Amino acid sequence: MDVLIYGDTIRSPDLRHAVPVAIGDPFLYAERDGRRYVFIATMEAERVRAAVDVEVVPPDELGLDELVAKRVPARDAGLELLVRGCEAIGLEAAITPDAFPVAAADRLRAAGIEVQPDQPSFDDRRRVKNAAELAGIRRAQAAADEMMAAIRDALRSRDGVTSEELRAEARAVLSGRDIALENPIVAHGPQAASVHEEGSGEVRRDEAVVVDLGVHDGASGCWADMTRTFCAGTPPAEIVEYQRICREAMERVVAEIRPGVSGARLHEIADGIIAAAGYPTLLTKEPGKPVEDGFLHALGHGVGLEIHEAPRIGRSGDPLVAGDVVAIEPGIYRRGLGGCRLEDLVLVTEDGAEVLTRFPYEF
Repeated sequence: MDVLIYGDTIRSPDLRHAVPVAIGDPFLYAERDGRRYVFIATMEAERVRAAVDVEVVPPDELGLDELVAKRVPARDAGLELLVRGCEAIGLEAAITPDAFPVAAADRLRAAGIEVQPDQPSFDDRRRVKNAAELAGIRRAQAAADEMMAAIRDALRSRDGVTSEELRAEARAVLSGRDIALENPIVAHGPQAASVHEEGSGEVRRDEAVVVDLGVHDGASGCWADMTRTFCAGTPPAEIVEYQRICREAMERVVAEIRPGVSGARLHEIADGIIAAAGYPTLLTKEPGKPVEDGFLHALGHGVGLEIHEAPRIGRSGDPLVAGDVVAIEPGIYRRGLGGCRLEDLVLVTEDGAEVLTRFPYEF
């Protein structure tokens, strides 16, 4: 099936995978009969050709000067050039990501060019990481390990430190690097019972702190994701038990990761361990009723050009393939107390798994 993607490589992971260079203005990418085309201004042509083997078609060759001379509005001219680009390569029908612009799809269909959204196909294209993407994930994960250490050390050495100050400690590690920390979670005490609560205020002695870091590598556009749970002082006995169970679940799941094992099976393993310890889970809950305490989220997700992408590691999930990068994150929570979550990044290899996260689990 022929392929069309329209967007920029900063915001479109599907386009960044096809054209691995950061371009902020939207352009058209096409695959037709096994040949790949990029329709883009000449000033970007050299960077594109250096990054990927494609045929570059500048808008001048599609009649841009004529449209400008006729004072066609820029938006209308851009849509017309999309049609002309498809016609120039004989493209009559193609699949697109779900994010393909509605205006572009309408204009192409009006010209007799059929476009069909098929996001699962694009998700599958991105699952096996190429060398540049995997290198970017490794850089991001190494930075995440460093930032987690900075947060741990600040908790050890400073009484009365706040969630805001701990986030600042983490960001200070990145000075001078093309790496960014996005919406980090530093949630302490009861805050951590809400899985995506970012956290605020002073961290008190003997409170557990859940730290979840999403880290973006600028050069590749790829992400890393990791979580640890700390305590400055003596952790609550209940949280210590959560930690023990989550570590067991992590170890059992990672030992099972290999091509062909489904995300649903991995979730089932972790869910069974946590349920056997007496906590509510997604697989043991009453149908139609939400889980508010216990293990209340999916075990994990793919990581790459998006921080949450295929494959899903939950109650439903496809078989893993070599080249997948997945985050595994068992967690247990109780309202009014807080929670514990551990999260490692794992590369699926031809015969098993490589854990990319190097940071220890201890409180």
